[in-house]
Amino acid sequence: MSNKRDVVFPADRHDLYELHRYSPAVRANGFLFVSGQVGSRKDGSPEPDLKAQVRLAFANLNAILAAAGCSFDDVVDTTVFMVDPHAQFETIWEVVADYWGEAPYPNVTAVGVTWLSGFDFEIKVIAKLPE
Repeated sequence: MSNKRDVVFPADRHDLYELHRYSPAVRANGFLFVSGQVGSRKDGSPEPDLKAQVRLAFANLNAILAAAGCSFDDVVDTTVFMVDPHAQFETIWEVVADYWGEAPYPNVTAVGVTWLSGFDFEIKVIAKLPE
């Protein structure tokens, strides 16, 4: 039995994966487990504008989902992290609505955190891979 992970990389991957030594996503048992995605530019730096940072996080997430042959419609579990949810939740959620799709929506856990390595928003998901 092989312990090798079935890793999914987006077509235009950014430098954070190599810098911090992690995989964007791993396929296992019919699911895709996607690492937390942030609004990082190709060089790994944060997009400074909050709405643009959230859009870029979704673009990075959607690139990984597409590389695995799925889309946000296949997402079954979502966790979002926000550095300052009290001040930023409404702004973030305006942008999230553009990507969430139609009901039924995936479940979501929203977590306030104190640090995201210079970012204000992060999203991680589990998606059901197409049969």
